[in-house]
Amino acid sequence: MLRRVSIGSQNFEKIRINNIFYVDKTFFIKEWWEAADDVTLITRPRRFGKTLNMSMLEQFFSIDYAGRNELFEGLSVWEDEKYRKLQGTYPVIALSFADMKEASVQDARKMICYNIECLYNRYDFLLEGDLLNEKEKKFFRNVSADMENYVAAVSLRTLSDYLYRYYGKKVIVLLDEYDTPMQETYINGYWEELVEFTRSLFHTSFKMNPYLERAIMTGITRVSKESVFSDLNNLEVITTTSDKYQSAFGFTEAEVFAALEEFGMTDRKEEVKTWYDGFVFGEVSEIYNPWSVINYLDKKRVSPYWVNTSSNRLIGKLLREGKPDVKQELEELLCGRSLIAELDEQIVYDQLDQDEQAIWSLLLASGYLKASHCEIIADEYGGWKQVYTLELTNFEVKVMFRNMIRGWFSRVTSEYNDFVKALLADDLRAMNMYMNRVTMEMFSYFDTGKKASRGEPEKFYHGFVLGLIVELADRYVIMSNRESGVGRYDVMLEPRSKENKAIILEFKVQDTEYGEEKDLSETECAALEQIEKKNYAASLIAKGIPEGRIRKYGFAFCGKKVLIGSGDKALES
Repeated sequence: MLRRVSIGSQNFEKIRINNIFYVDKTFFIKEWWEAADDVTLITRPRRFGKTLNMSMLEQFFSIDYAGRNELFEGLSVWEDEKYRKLQGTYPVIALSFADMKEASVQDARKMICYNIECLYNRYDFLLEGDLLNEKEKKFFRNVSADMENYVAAVSLRTLSDYLYRYYGKKVIVLLDEYDTPMQETYINGYWEELVEFTRSLFHTSFKMNPYLERAIMTGITRVSKESVFSDLNNLEVITTTSDKYQSAFGFTEAEVFAALEEFGMTDRKEEVKTWYDGFVFGEVSEIYNPWSVINYLDKKRVSPYWVNTSSNRLIGKLLREGKPDVKQELEELLCGRSLIAELDEQIVYDQLDQDEQAIWSLLLASGYLKASHCEIIADEYGGWKQVYTLELTNFEVKVMFRNMIRGWFSRVTSEYNDFVKALLADDLRAMNMYMNRVTMEMFSYFDTGKKASRGEPEKFYHGFVLGLIVELADRYVIMSNRESGVGRYDVMLEPRSKENKAIILEFKVQDTEYGEEKDLSETECAALEQIEKKNYAASLIAKGIPEGRIRKYGFAFCGKKVLIGSGDKALES
């Protein structure tokens, strides 16, 4: 009987009982158990099966599911008699932070405490009889959404103690999406306030817990050890570049192609591969996004399903407000090129708005970038550093970033579209008019302009204009800051067809404090002179594009004011 496709099902029991489409990942149970690590942190992008795998682990090991053979019969783990005997033999504490997206630190703390209170309510049978003395029963009843910090800090360890005494076996602890509250704290500005509370809870639960058999935490990011996991030296960290559990999350190509055959869509393989393949975990490439694949099986058409399941607020904030270099490198990625970056896969949230490398680390952990190559090399100080070759993961992610950039300019959509049209039409007057309207509205939104202008001021405007013209990537090869002639141009648009002319853009900011340029027209002329003096057209001419088919524009900026001139025209606005 053909299995049913269900969107969003994350309960293993429900999936198995209702014959819902499921890709067998029970081999993960054996891999994890035989690794025998005390505490394992596994990071994977959102919607990659973390919650479903945690549900599977709970229902395999938990005493509450003892004798539930029908949940695992026919799956790979059930082929081993050792594991058939292991099923349903441990007390399990299962907790999730997935829905904890509160706007204040007080509410975030209360939600964590409330979830722990709900756990205790599940085990209120421990209050019966003489297993606990009166002081312990009092502590049990004090666990609530409003409990004091010291009670919350030891609550999971104390519950582990009570269950150990009741069942005579140490406890398995499963914590799903541990970092969700941390991402929200960064967005809402109270990261530091929540870190101390979380650190204490994790320390007593996973390090100072003699009643713990083993534990797994899942999340999107590996939050820095110094901020959250200090002293937790028994932690095995599995990131997207680790070799362990490479195919336990997400679908392999063989699994996807088998699913397409099951649902009569064998002719759709290339379409699905283009959109949803591209994730790399450890040494296994060609991992597919499971959320999008399942939606595709259900709706039978391609769409950016995965990237539309989240607001991407954090990613958008970091890219929009990041340094101009970040925008330029994003443009390179959108054009199909790779980025070489030195990264630390630990995420330090309070450095995200200061450290460019931390942004790429977050994008890698979140699945928007893939590491096509990673190597450890010696640095100039006699130590070692990890260098990654990064690329956009797949077409679905490319669509997301293009839509994100469109969203940045949505408040001036008309002027934005008209500027691009004017650029293509070589309408200098319209280019000036619409660009000035765009900058007047948008530079307060891209509020990094003042900060960026202190060092290399052109870079801010450079990144801003790149955001405007990224829409043209299908018609032009867009390149920035590359050598040509005897210098490095700002932006070059090389036409993909002979119908379009090549375009060179050079940006200059008027130096009103120390510069000799009296007005924007002089700055604009200096930009155009630089294009000619340094022969930026040389690389285009070498490719067979004649001088007459190369248009050159100088952009002069002063705050929100812009003046654009061309190689053979001059216009003051």
